[in-house]
Amino acid sequence: MIVCHCQSISDHDIRAAIDWMRASDGETIITPGKIYRALGKRADCGGCMPLFLDTMRRSDNLEVPMLPRLGGQASQTETNKESATCRATQRSSSI
Repeated sequence: MIVCHCQSISDHDIRAAIDWMRASDGETIITPGKIYRALGKRADCGGCMPLFLDTMRRSDNLEVPMLPRLGGQASQTETNKESATCRATQRSSSI
């Protein structure tokens, strides 16, 4: 289905661009502008934007994986796990 008539962009083109961007960088934030650039096109009138965004939202690869989104919280959790492991190792080696 054609999503953007001005630039002849289909829903397949949008999904393929999202898949390519996610494969290139799993943590990238995907925006309509990045999709247009990946396809070598530019937005024109903007009339397609509601359908363009809806097509993006329906893509399985649109979301950023959970771990990078947590930022500092994930690293703090990992630090706590490492500290607990170190203490357990120290106790077992002192026995």
